[in-house]
This record gives sequence, structure tokens and C-alpha cells, in this order.
Amino acid sequence: MELTPYYQKDIECLHCKQKFKTTKVRSKFIKVESHHTDFQPIYENKEINPLLYNIFVCEHCGFSFTDDFTKYFAPGVKEIIQEQISSNWVPRTYSNERSIEEGIMTYKLGILSGTLKKEKFVNMAGLALRTAWLYRLQDKQEEEIRFLEMARNRYAESYSNDDYNGTQMSESRMLYLIAELSRKIGDIEYATRYFSKVIEKQNSSLEPTIVEMAKDRWQEIRAQKEKEAIG
Repeated sequence: MELTPYYQKDIECLHCKQKFKTTKVRSKFIKVESHHTDFQPIYENKEINPLLYNIFVCEHCGFSFTDDFTKYFAPGVKEIIQEQISSNWVPRTYSNERSIEEGIMTYKLGILSGTLKKEKFVNMAGLALRTAWLYRLQDKQEEEIRFLEMARNRYAESYSNDDYNGTQMSESRMLYLIAELSRKIGDIEYATRYFSKVIEKQNSSLEPTIVEMAKDRWQEIRAQKEKEAIG
């Protein structure tokens, strides 16, 4: 029997504790061809996009989360989720193959759930960034920019609150992302400031590739400014 790219995984909802199924992509079918400057992966097989399956949407209560969400709920938070999400939820499943539209919807549900739950800024930034990537695949620039800005702001909050400590996010990558997302949304002053921070820390950085990427972007900004000055 031929192996399909997808498989079903059993998940227990963090909020209502009921079980539901979600679809995941088998790792052997995931091959990354290249990356955008903001780390968006470009997959060899355009038909299979693992990004669409990051969010687990509970079909029973609507609470939506990822592996990065904590099990802890602050006092009163479950009641807020019940009132704002679950009481309005029409039971439906996202356990099958997802279109880009459905993927975007699951991320928006994840952002709402995570915001109400007060998840770390770094996690919320990641969800917003991936939403922007999916809009990029649809060439919806206005929506892409809106979510890139949301991601930039959350990463900046994460950096100033140091809430990315203990996660897979390094300081170099955090500073680079704040800078690059700022550049993409047209906030050049902020971008320049944060690219400079990456370059300043190059001697202590364990990620020389990111330092080189920051230098490349910084040069691009400088070239653009010179071009505008002449023009």
C-alpha cells in the first residue's frame, strides 16, 4: 500500500480536555528548497505545505493551539475563553487536508486563543508571521503586511520582556527578525537600528549565517537610500 503524505494524530484539548483528531504531514514528504529573507520555507513539493497543519483546532470547543502552548491557564482565563470562543463555537472539524484559506483561519483562531490565554509574545509572533506567509502564497499583500507588522510588534515585545528565553529562538535570530519584518513593512529606521544590533553582536553570535544575512539586508537598505538620494 502506498504511503500517503498525511496521517492523523490524536490530540487532547488543553481547554476542554476532550479528544479530537488532527492531520499532520509525514517528515519524509517535507523537503525545503530554499527560504525567504524572513525564513519562510519554500517546499520542493508545492502541493504539500506542513505550515497548514501547525494549529490544532478543537472541534468541540473551538480552542486552538500548538505544541508550544503551555498547559497552564491563569485564574479566570478559562472563563474568558469559554465566553469569547466556546460559547460562540459551531462544532466543525479541521482534521482533514487543509486549503490555504482553512490554514489561515486556523492561525487566526490560534492567535485569538493564545492572546486570551496570555501565551508568550514569541509564540504569538510566530503565529502571526506564519499567517503572513500564507497570505504571501495568495499574493494578498495588504493582509501579508498587516500580519508581518503584528509579528514584528510581538517579537519586539518578546525581546524587551525577554520572554523568548528558554525557547528555540536565539537573540541573533530575534533581532534579525525584528529588523527584517520592519524592513518589509517599510519601517526603515527601526530596521536599520535592529540590523545594526545583529552586526554589533557578531563576535558573540553562534549564528554567523544570520549575521551575514543582516549585513546583506543592511547593504540593500543603504543602496536603496543612495538610489533615492540621487533620484
